[in-house]
Amino acid sequence: MMELINGRPAADGDRLPRELRVYDFLDKLGIAYSRVDHAPAETMEDCKAIDEVLGTAMCKNLFLCNRQKTRFYLLLMPADKPFKTKELSAQINAARLSFASGEHMLAYLDIQPGAVSVLGLMNDTENDVTLLVDEDLLQSETIGCHPCVNTSSLLLKTDDVLHTFLPAVRHSFQTVKLVGE
Repeated sequence: MMELINGRPAADGDRLPRELRVYDFLDKLGIAYSRVDHAPAETMEDCKAIDEVLGTAMCKNLFLCNRQKTRFYLLLMPADKPFKTKELSAQINAARLSFASGEHMLAYLDIQPGAVSVLGLMNDTENDVTLLVDEDLLQSETIGCHPCVNTSSLLLKTDDVLHTFLPAVRHSFQTVKLVGE
């Protein structure tokens, strides 16, 4: 049974270094968070169960690139909103967006597929990734995301992510409006 726990794990034990760096960084910034540990989510039912424990919907995190693989984007959007590349491409003036490879994800965000998260931007020290945030997500008081692994999920205040975490990792964000219909 999953349970919501405030803060970092009591023991580092079998946690990956990339996950521990997230907790260290959030703690250093004084950002409060709650955590739920779980098996990797493989179905929508798994995701819904995690959302229920968190008390918020995990946001959809998509790691995208242009056709030439010279520009990379991290898109945060509500989980229940459909994504259409054409709709986003027009707003950010980038033709032929596609999903970036797992290799690029690891190189830029130190994250593997299935664990994409805004928190991976702490590993993008060269600011190679542009953060895009759907305007509907900005209306949410909280955000659910992975701590760079897909076996835990965090509940964070949206304001802390946007106004404390992002400035600390020297990233800003561009607001986009995705209709998805």
